[in-house]
Amino acid sequence: MADMEVALKDMMNLDGALGAAIVDYGSGMPLGMLGGSKSLNLEIAAAGNTEVIRAKLRTIEQLGLSEEIEDVLITLSSQYHLIRPTRGRRAGGLFLYLALDKSRGNLALARHRLKDIENELEL
Repeated sequence: MADMEVALKDMMNLDGALGAAIVDYGSGMPLGMLGGSKSLNLEIAAAGNTEVIRAKLRTIEQLGLSEEIEDVLITLSSQYHLIRPTRGRRAGGLFLYLALDKSRGNLALARHRLKDIENELEL
């Protein structure tokens, strides 16, 4: 089991990682952040991506689907933004957020690692 600090470091160890956060999507507040820059404000990203998750959860409910979000991928011209909601009793109501440099990051590997990090996360 990994704590928040270990999970954030694991996310930032991925090639091309620009910033990582663990966010409470009830409040939109990041519980922990690592990385970021002037052009990647993780607090703003956390709040904005909270709205993405909330909108998708509402849509799933309105459609009457019995599905869960595995992850959300937003592809920008030079970056990938991955959002992975956590499940289970240990860390429900949160999401992992990772921004990757598109030219240096490996999207498939990042998705796989986020799944592993989610499974290991203990808060």
